[in-house]
Amino acid sequence: MLLAGDIGGTKTILALYSEQAGVHRPVRERRFASAQYPSLNKIVQLFLQDVDVPVDRASFGVAGPVVEGRAQITNLAWEIDARTLQETLAGAEVHLLNDLQAIASAVPILKPDDLFQLNAGDTVPGGAIAVVAPGTGLGEAYLTWEDGYYHAHASEGGHTEFAPRNQAQMDLLRYLLQRMPHVSYERVISGIGLPNIYMHLRHLEIYEEPAWLQQQLAAADDLTPVIIRGALQTPTPNEICLATVEMFISILAAEAGNLALKVLATGGVFIGGGIPPRILSLITASKFMQNFASKGRLSDLLLQMPVHVILSPHAALVGAAHYGMECGRRASTSS
Repeated sequence: MLLAGDIGGTKTILALYSEQAGVHRPVRERRFASAQYPSLNKIVQLFLQDVDVPVDRASFGVAGPVVEGRAQITNLAWEIDARTLQETLAGAEVHLLNDLQAIASAVPILKPDDLFQLNAGDTVPGGAIAVVAPGTGLGEAYLTWEDGYYHAHASEGGHTEFAPRNQAQMDLLRYLLQRMPHVSYERVISGIGLPNIYMHLRHLEIYEEPAWLQQQLAAADDLTPVIIRGALQTPTPNEICLATVEMFISILAAEAGNLALKVLATGGVFIGGGIPPRILSLITASKFMQNFASKGRLSDLLLQMPVHVILSPHAALVGAAHYGMECGRRASTSS
């Protein structure tokens, strides 16, 4: 039996898998609000109380960098240690991987219904694959083809400096630099970044902020859902919310193109995370591919790359489970 987890600053999802059923059919699954618990160990203990079977292996995708079996959750005061988890799991083999490495691990086994195509492109067999995922934070990862299968690699590319592409984005950068010492892409295209764009546009005083919107924002612990609802409002979207999300999409497309160039993603580009599926109608209505491919002399190369949005909310969990099972299979083969 394999225990897999998608560990984020907002939620933690644990699931139990059997080799026979595979990674798309968990035996048991449970969701926890991360901030309500002192550690991942405590959540694992609670989950195991309801599972009367021994766990042989565990694989956790965590929202933060993993170094030598340890991870600090970027947007949560947790430190996760593989050795401590191994003790909690009575000696079971434990793997920690970055959450984007987990999502990337799922990409080769995602089903057609899990994806929405933005650009058909021309897939090069064995070509590198890029993954960009705005959720609570911004994650980036990539896959390379080695020894007959894809290997997922983590990165912290979401924390690189935000590079504006036009005057409006330059104004956004200036606004944010007055309020924080380092402006990364995560500070703009993520759940924690979207409100920064909104506050900048409100500061310009060129959009009306109606009283109902002021009240909802004032009452909300998280501004992002309020802004997205306003942008999607029918029949008439709220103007400042729509402008916020449109700038978000433009910058997301450009950064996806940046990563595609850096890893030469001829195998495809996948947009993951919790936000893109929620604003898919606005992404499809936008100039996403134009912003993605606007790279001067290499624009034609980018237009040849397949681009998809990952619709499945369980991609990180499926990827963590797939990673754990593959580690187990390779260990069995080598022995």
